[in-house]
Amino acid sequence: MKAFTRMILGLGAVALMTTAFVGCQSNINGQTLPSPYYYYDDIQYFPSGPEFQLQNEANSQEAAQSVQYSSSLNSL
Repeated sequence: MKAFTRMILGLGAVALMTTAFVGCQSNINGQTLPSPYYYYDDIQYFPSGPEFQLQNEANSQEAAQSVQYSSSLNSL
């Protein structure tokens, strides 16, 4: 019985140390807290794009309109 109790306590201690040193994300009182290693993570930076998502299409339409306008002026 004594050996079984030691084995259970040993496994509990190993489980406790594993969770303490792994640094998993935790949820405490409804807050999601980061792991202690988030300072060392690689930051992925995605630069912001243009506000107007169809800027290339708008530019091509303006270019087409300007060509059409200039051709109509040349025909006069």
